Amino acid sequence: MTVQASDEVRAAVIHAPRDLRVERRALAAVGPGQVAVKITNGGICGSDLHYYLHGGFGTVRLKEPMVLGHELAGTVSEIGAGVTGLAPGQKVAVNPSLPCGHCRYCLAGLPQQCLDMRFYGSAMRTPHVQGGFAERIVCMAAQAVPIPDHVSLEQAAFAEPLAVCLHAVSRAGSLLGKRILVTGSGPIGLLLVIAARRAGAGEIIVTDIREAPLAKARAIGADHAFNLSADPDALAPYAANKGEFDVAFEASGSPAAILAALPVLRPQGVLVQVGQGGEVALPISGLVGKEIEMRGSFRFHPEFATAVRFISEGLVDVTPLLSAILPLERAVEAFDLAADKDRSVKVQLSFD
Repeated sequence: MTVQASDEVRAAVIHAPRDLRVERRALAAVGPGQVAVKITNGGICGSDLHYYLHGGFGTVRLKEPMVLGHELAGTVSEIGAGVTGLAPGQKVAVNPSLPCGHCRYCLAGLPQQCLDMRFYGSAMRTPHVQGGFAERIVCMAAQAVPIPDHVSLEQAAFAEPLAVCLHAVSRAGSLLGKRILVTGSGPIGLLLVIAARRAGAGEIIVTDIREAPLAKARAIGADHAFNLSADPDALAPYAANKGEFDVAFEASGSPAAILAALPVLRPQGVLVQVGQGGEVALPISGLVGKEIEMRGSFRFHPEFATAVRFISEGLVDVTPLLSAILPLERAVEAFDLAADKDRSVKVQLSFD
């Protein structure tokens, strides 16, 4: 079938906080080097929730209606001129990251820092970059990463958040045999547990302020999981001898979590900041005295293909994190469920 520019598809469009609508949007024609993908599964991310609940995060605010969604999987429905390696019916995970390829950071091998990045479902630029929570999208062929037939599309939709965590692990350096702290046990925190274990971590301890996600952390292999709301001093023993953790992954974006991680990191330990939040006052003397390294971790690039391979080859198991799949017409219900951390970890929309 030839896709015409006038074709319309249903999409989940955010207009303002708590104003999420299922609307019809036009689908562009498939051009050279592009493919059309029939989206089947889309995972609701923390940033999607920020747009839904608050209209944005930090200085990033909605200025116009925007299709949400960047954790995507589906099947190729049409290929454009010059496309090889893909065919209609091929299952794919869709990489939502489209760097320009020619700015100074792209040329330096840091495409995640691209000066002209177009990342699906992002209000960081105006006009906003529309997301992929739609029945069908058109993307560059390189963004459609094939997955084997035996891999489910709900599994494939985990490739993007897993890639975020694989990039964070790469920022930390070797984890082989190391003692690891993960603060925050939402989807990213739990995927960090999976990624860190895959990277050879010796011991993984998780903290949160809710019991339900901590139970999930224990179920997927965390050695210990502490509820700091019920036991604020649970990490105190790990502050002995100037700290016991080699690496801390901070996945919540909470200033309190950042500050709690510093005393329990050993001298020359590494704090990888994955979660995004507001400003925090840091104890500089403590950082200097213990020679702590703070490293930001933002998005991913080559890790997306690695995430697809890990999922496809069964090297990681993401299925325990999938709480529910709701159809597009129940998008508001799906977002409300995803926002309730006592009832869900990862909620997906279905576009079938």
